Amino acid sequence: MRPRLIVVRLPHDDPRKSTGMRLVRRGIAERSRRPPRGTVVLDPTSPRLLSPEDRPWIERWGLVAVDASWKRIGEVRWPRGRRRRLPFLVAANPINYGKPEMLSTAEALAAALYICGWREEAEEVLSQFKWGPEFLRVNADRLEAYSSAETEEDVERLSEEFVRELVEG
Repeated sequence: MRPRLIVVRLPHDDPRKSTGMRLVRRGIAERSRRPPRGTVVLDPTSPRLLSPEDRPWIERWGLVAVDASWKRIGEVRWPRGRRRRLPFLVAANPINYGKPEMLSTAEALAAALYICGWREEAEEVLSQFKWGPEFLRVNADRLEAYSSAETEEDVERLSEEFVRELVEG
């Protein structure tokens, strides 16, 4: 069973191009102004990393993604909840293709689902976009490694290794 996916939409850009709103329109996610307590909130500014340890929280309360422009990320007031950032991944959406950590809302939700053991649900989210399968292809090794990690510390170590590999070539 897919966990509850919640999108908090901020009016930063065109809602017709919003990946989060497409998921809402297609019934995969729900829109909320104020997510319930206990949810895991994807927050790229959080010091804590998402890991498979967060699965019970997501299973019980849900997963929140804030749909905002990367250009205005500093203005975002993050919702309450268990704030987590994703480990190192590379975007495959047409706006930020190849850019590290500049994921769309749909990519972020799918990555979190995959890392926490909901692979089929992650594929369902990404199947709503022509470029969706490319995200899984580009990040296959990383997502597989993160999803098999046991602790947040393991995910942190793996993320650092992937960054080091990229830098060292």
